[in-house]
Amino acid sequence: MPEVSAAAVKSLRDKTNLPMMECKKALEFSSGDENAAIEWLRKQGKKTMESRGGRETSAGRIAMHADQAKNVGAMIELRCESAPVANNDEFIALANNLAKQLATGPGAKTPEELWKQPSPGKPGRTLGDEKDDLSNKIREVFNLARIVRIDGQSGGYVHHNGASGVLLEVEGGNPETIKDIAMHTAAMRPQAVSKEELDPAVVAKEREILAEAARQEGKPENIIGKMVEGRLRNFYSERVLLEQPFVKDDKKTVGQLAKEAKLTIKRMVHWELGK
Repeated sequence: MPEVSAAAVKSLRDKTNLPMMECKKALEFSSGDENAAIEWLRKQGKKTMESRGGRETSAGRIAMHADQAKNVGAMIELRCESAPVANNDEFIALANNLAKQLATGPGAKTPEELWKQPSPGKPGRTLGDEKDDLSNKIREVFNLARIVRIDGQSGGYVHHNGASGVLLEVEGGNPETIKDIAMHTAAMRPQAVSKEELDPAVVAKEREILAEAARQEGKPENIIGKMVEGRLRNFYSERVLLEQPFVKDDKKTVGQLAKEAKLTIKRMVHWELGK
């Protein structure tokens, strides 16, 4: 077995951030060839992480990328094992690279397809390579839990800690209003964009409840219908994006704000980490 210098071990350690003894072993196995040692470490790390695949990934972050010029947007949820790793700069970069590639690349139907695509932030490497390098360094399991892409004008918002994200498919408007509505969506958690998107059975059940409550109040049957429709406004304002009072100015609804900005909201995707 060839003798490996301390300088060679330190050089490999600086490039991989892996333990000194592992770097020494890799260089010995590779006859001192640093590139071969790096590849050996990657393969060994991949084997190690595959053996840990059943570990729980309860932490992570959501990342979003919207390209106004190309009229495309995407959002991903990347999971890991611990909160410190979720806030690691390289983990954040990996999540952002996944979202950017999904939005600006050819698209992907599954996470497996996306991992095989080039990394926008690591020339010459795939996203899977980037993941393997980082998981080998950090020694945590990563899981790309969800991906979504919108082929159309879009915009969105991700909370600073990556725990919540919103991607909107829109038509018209301006980037500032789109982002404001995405932020509102993250905060207020509407169930649907419009009243028409709500489950008719749920609305019918609410009508029954409100009608019976009015009867219990002794209201005459001929006015109960109008009373129910009036009281449904509160029901809608809790669940429907366009009917909700806008968080930055509750004197107008989100629907009124969108109309003023000549903005049509066509689709809403709201994720919360792990939900």
